[in-house]
Order: sequence, then structure tokens, then C-alpha cells
Amino acid sequence: MSELVIEASGVGKVYWDGTRSLQVLKNVSLTVKKGESVAVLGPSGSGKTTLLNILSGLDGPSEGFVKVGGQDVHAYSESAKARFRNEQIGFVFQFYHLLPEFTALENVMLPALIGRRQGVEQKAHSLLSRVGLSERASHYPSELSGGEQQRVALARALVNDPAIVFCDEPTGNLDPATGKEVAALIEELTAQEKKTVLVVTHDRALAARTSRIWDLAKGDWEKK
Repeated sequence: MSELVIEASGVGKVYWDGTRSLQVLKNVSLTVKKGESVAVLGPSGSGKTTLLNILSGLDGPSEGFVKVGGQDVHAYSESAKARFRNEQIGFVFQFYHLLPEFTALENVMLPALIGRRQGVEQKAHSLLSRVGLSERASHYPSELSGGEQQRVALARALVNDPAIVFCDEPTGNLDPATGKEVAALIEELTAQEKKTVLVVTHDRALAARTSRIWDLAKGDWEKK
């Protein structure tokens, strides 16, 4: 991947309901460099998640362009986009999105199994140990606390050794104390693994842990 990992220029997004339109994003331009941690800050409903979905290739822009590693992801076929996300991107969501019928270990292994990688179980065990859950590997999501589920989700995000980790309100469903623990863990692990990290959040304490903050409402970088 190039040093300039993410480049968005003039990105806009319009949703249509019959003849009515809703503009969620307008003229968003930002860049994220390799190894950088960036927060996109804004209130609920400001389009943060929509922007993350566009940057990661989960959704397409109505206008403007997005390049990741110098490549226009939205020019890929759907199968190529899915492969790109599996190989290059890790996701941490607000509501964890763990599969309830799988154990913690199996949830962590899943992206690597989809990508047909080798040594999957060993890597998953190692990551669960690093997030402090080696004793919980055989437990199902319903047997885990919210903080534990989010730590499983972080391990899952890292199992394929992605270049970029996208976090969508990763502490938004946690109590303040647990949220701080998870935020510290995300900061620590992604720094150790030298990942490029983009976090969308309305939590200024979480945003302060990143190297730069993009204020979506103002459309500019905040001074730190």
C-alpha cells in the first residue's frame, strides 16, 4: 500500500425515498497516512458511519471518489471489494456483530477461514490472549459481557493482519469505565501492530487518543 492509505475527495452521499432525497454527506475531503490514527468526530446522525462505509467500500458515494492504497475501491467488482475488505480491512462495530452460535475463538477465526489462511486457530488463540480472554475462548457471546464481546471483536478485526482498522463507535455500547479499557486496548494493539486506524465517534475522550481529529460538522481538522 502507498504511504497515503486513504484519500477521499469531494465525497457526497444522497439517499432517495421515492422522489424525496436526503443528503447525508456533502463535499467531504480528507486523507489518512500509513500508520496514522484518525478520529472522525461528530454528533449522532451527522453521517459518520456512512462515511466509514464509503471509505471501506461497504457503500458507494453519490459523488466524489475514494482511493485506498492508491486504488479506486469503488471501481472493483463486488467480489473484488469483498476480497479487499477481507484481506486489507479489520472492522470493530458498536454492537460487536459476533455470531451467537459460534464461540469466542470461532468468531475470531472466521475472517481468516473465509480468506483460507493457514495457522488460523493458533493466531486466534494468540489474539484472544493479547486481549485478556484466553480463558474465555470456548464461551459463546451470550456468556460474555459487553466489554468482553468488544475485545473478541477487536481480536477478530486483527486476525487477518489488515493494513487498516475501521472502528464504528467502538465504545458507544459500553459503560464509561469499560469504554476506557476498550479504547486503551484498541490504541495499544493497533500501535503495536503498526495499523492505520480510523475511528468514527462522538466521544471526545476516545477521539483524543488518536493522532488527528476530523470534525465532520466543520469539514476540517481540529488542532491538537
